Amino acid sequence: MENIVLYCKSYRKDFLRLKRLLKSISKFNVDQIQFYISTPMVDRDLLVEVVGDRGYQWISDESIIHSGTGLQRHFIEDKSGNLTQQIIKSEFWRLELCKNYVCLDSDCIFLKDFYKSDFLAVDGNPYTVIYQNKEYFQLAIDRGFTKIPLQLTAEASRVKDLFRRQGPNYYCPCPPFIWSAKVWKSLDEFYLKPKNISFWDICTPTQPESLIYLEALLNFKAIPLYPIEQLFRIYYYDWHYYLLRRIGESPTKIRTHYLGVIYQSSWDFALDYGGSQKSIPSRILKKLKRLGRLLQSFF
Repeated sequence: MENIVLYCKSYRKDFLRLKRLLKSISKFNVDQIQFYISTPMVDRDLLVEVVGDRGYQWISDESIIHSGTGLQRHFIEDKSGNLTQQIIKSEFWRLELCKNYVCLDSDCIFLKDFYKSDFLAVDGNPYTVIYQNKEYFQLAIDRGFTKIPLQLTAEASRVKDLFRRQGPNYYCPCPPFIWSAKVWKSLDEFYLKPKNISFWDICTPTQPESLIYLEALLNFKAIPLYPIEQLFRIYYYDWHYYLLRRIGESPTKIRTHYLGVIYQSSWDFALDYGGSQKSIPSRILKKLKRLGRLLQSFF
């Protein structure tokens, strides 16, 4: 069992992004940390066609689903893509391939050399990305996007309430996540099993897996808490990207403090495999809105 591995759950729409991620890992993975990719079995042949078959080990999403207690029925009944992805990423630990894993999304890109020591403390326990996200919240408010902090705050409060914890809200809204199998196991043993529920019952669109992990760690203390800030520079929305680029930010500059960058696929559609399925008027309207947000960044 490896102490640390890299893992990405992907699907066909993200395969061009995944190919870019794999290229960056191959270039900067100094310690040769094993990289696992999971996809639905039906996407396996396309994965090899688009991404290739080297530089990673493939496992099926179905093998992860079948390793989890009580997940099979939910998987059949609920085909929500985003929710299914959250569940599968969080249940990867059950395969017992590693003690800890760096959970990546396909839209991640490494920008410089990285090592096991970027993810693990000297005692072998993982660092935990955990912070209050005040800088981004303030920036969103400054730019008139006041709903964003409200939504994220409500989300964090809901998950915190599951564990009856009092105190400030903490966040780790985007990957890479550094997750410990011990933390997930403690959640399973001390929270899910006593309530006779599965992870699917508490992980919902309004209660994301990243916050559940943080609250489980804070509550059950399966590992020491070694807090660090976000490993990658994240551009949450196009307005966020335009604004920071305008003030001089660039991939070269962000390498000073970050291992990589994320252009979130929720707004950066350039690498969607198969192209957009939306109508031409819808695509034109989206481009006009994006142009408006670009112009807004000048004011």
